[in-house]
Amino acid sequence: MCYIVVMESLQKLALAAGEAQFEADGGELPRPEWTSPAAPCGWTERQVREMYDQRSPEEIVHAKGHPIPIHMAAVPGGRRFPLLKVMLTTACERNCYYCPFQAGRDYRRVTFRPDELAQVITRAHRAGWVQGVFLSTGIFNGGANTQNKLLDTADILRIRHHYTGYLHIKIMPGAEFGQVLRAMQLADRVSTNLEAPNPVRLNALAPQKDFEQELLNPLRWAEQVRRTSPGHLGWQGRWPSTSTQFVVGAAGENDIEMLSTVERLYRNLGLKRVYFEAFSPVIGTPMESYPAENPLRQQRLYEASFLLRDYGFSMEELPFGTDGSLPLEVDPKRAYADRVLREDPVELNHADRELLLRVPGIGPRTAEKLLGLRRQGRLKEISLLRDQRLISERSAPYITVDGHRPGFQHKLFELTAGNPIPK
Repeated sequence: MCYIVVMESLQKLALAAGEAQFEADGGELPRPEWTSPAAPCGWTERQVREMYDQRSPEEIVHAKGHPIPIHMAAVPGGRRFPLLKVMLTTACERNCYYCPFQAGRDYRRVTFRPDELAQVITRAHRAGWVQGVFLSTGIFNGGANTQNKLLDTADILRIRHHYTGYLHIKIMPGAEFGQVLRAMQLADRVSTNLEAPNPVRLNALAPQKDFEQELLNPLRWAEQVRRTSPGHLGWQGRWPSTSTQFVVGAAGENDIEMLSTVERLYRNLGLKRVYFEAFSPVIGTPMESYPAENPLRQQRLYEASFLLRDYGFSMEELPFGTDGSLPLEVDPKRAYADRVLREDPVELNHADRELLLRVPGIGPRTAEKLLGLRRQGRLKEISLLRDQRLISERSAPYITVDGHRPGFQHKLFELTAGNPIPK
């Protein structure tokens, strides 16, 4: 009986987790990197790990049970951990034009009770399949009622099952202040998907949603809690970070619109991360005939958002074209440097941290190392800086060292098409 009940829940989990792929959290992988099999009742963590050690990925995918998509999320410092993204229900009463879960679409729906979902998540965690969970859901009987169900699931996980792993809780449109506060007492991260950069663009995607009241207010409340309430009231003695996600390319927005909103979110609401999802049409939705957005635009938006968040760039410094778009053929930091620094290179002996960070190939860590070396004496040996990988071919056209430009060498570093982090 245990096996049958658990397997039914795991089958539902496989479906609900598979449909949560569009939600972003931690890492740049848009799809699961590996899958876990649904193990029979009574399997130990050791047995699960031995199966992974002894079988190829293809054998694991076709192992007995229903594969559950697991995403390898990344945290600062590069550590990666297995994250389960799962929806309490894939049914939804809203009619967002681009969304696969929109009301009325001919689509298989999966729904959990809070205690059922908490139990199957706990099994997956104890078996060693996952170290973190992202709880999301479609909306049913209003946003506040839906939020209560998510909070019930989180409460059962934390209090009854003593789950102490990473937990990200989605805040639903229409949630109330007290619900946001409770989510912040249980979660390591909370998020609300703004979907579009302003009310006009949101109306083209999801006309039933209110940009200011339903979507932006929960992010304001979260920042209010962080600023006015002591951190020890949060989960494990600190308040959670906040994030949001945008759909790129379906509502006709340009990059200036998108990044202006991103800048305000970082500056005024303390968001930890902003995610971008290039629009891809879904059959059976009102936007099924719309063209898919170029994934390279998504990458450029990521690169520009990091320049705003981590490199001290302002909107005025980003290299927008006359149509309000970033160039696709080159990353925005390189485009800025070509325009500003190529004819007026940065002298590494004199530049402050802010100016160093505007040089391609120099990120925050490299800037700190250069400043540290300068405290020991004047920088003169270009070859020494190369040997320590403090300058590269990316940097060479835009810098001088003791008045001399570095010669071009073979490529030491390469910004690949799959890496959205600028240097």
